[in-house]
Amino acid sequence: MSGPGRYAPSPTGELHLGNLRTALLAWLSARSAGSGFLLRIEDLDSGRSRERWVGVQLGELGRIGLDWDEEPVRQSERHALYEEAIAELRRQGLIYECFCTRAEIREAASAPHGDLPDGAYPGTCADLSRSQLDRRRSSGRPPALRVRAGAARAGFTDLLCGEVEATVDDFVVRRNDGDFGYNLAVAVDDAEQGIGEVVRGADLLDSTPRQFWLFDRLGLDPPGRYAHVPLMLGPDGSRLAKRHGAVTLEQRTGAGEAADERQATGPGQSVQEVVGEMAASVGLVPAGTECLAGELVERFSWRSLRQ
Repeated sequence: MSGPGRYAPSPTGELHLGNLRTALLAWLSARSAGSGFLLRIEDLDSGRSRERWVGVQLGELGRIGLDWDEEPVRQSERHALYEEAIAELRRQGLIYECFCTRAEIREAASAPHGDLPDGAYPGTCADLSRSQLDRRRSSGRPPALRVRAGAARAGFTDLLCGEVEATVDDFVVRRNDGDFGYNLAVAVDDAEQGIGEVVRGADLLDSTPRQFWLFDRLGLDPPGRYAHVPLMLGPDGSRLAKRHGAVTLEQRTGAGEAADERQATGPGQSVQEVVGEMAASVGLVPAGTECLAGELVERFSWRSLRQ
């Protein structure tokens, strides 16, 4: 690895077991390679992020045995970096204002648009005339900012998914409420922090070519390795969700603290049982194993991971 690994939770609630398993795999990959490990608090969504969940999530990560090498950074404190990136894109003529409502975007995206992927924004506002822009601006509706990707192709190699390439649409880099877009912030942060490996859920695989498009346009060095890990599934085979019952560490272990983490922390499972369950779900240990993260470092290998 050319730099540290990282995990980047959003403080919008407790981490469910799927989130924790991704964090565990990211940490194991970094530590097994002798690399550093960083946390980044992705609190871009000002409407949903809450400070109380930051402490809760850090506590959950610590309980399963994870540690990190520096004080976590917060995206809410890095707005100047994102503004600089947008200014550079604007300098290159790669930014335009989008006044479309969500309904208009859904309607436009539902129609076929040549090389663009299904559901992609077709560039409705990309070439508005000066008078059209003036009328939309005078309506009082604040615009989102989109990139002019020009249906460019971008790709990367994933440790688990192999070669990935996709057409990049005109995605949002700043929402009309002022919050910065996920892809912009993540690309800027990963480059600025010198991240060497990104491990995250497979649900984010399709967005990664957008980030590589940004790395290229902004002259940034991308992380050297990516691994988009399988999502944790519920008993019915669908993505793990609240409807499946006890899906967080606290729900599995019960409320309360134990003097010794080797003991059960409530009426349910012990922390070690939960970590063992997460590790067994990807083939790192046999079913029924009880452990904390540190006991899995020497066992870890991407080659042996069951998907």
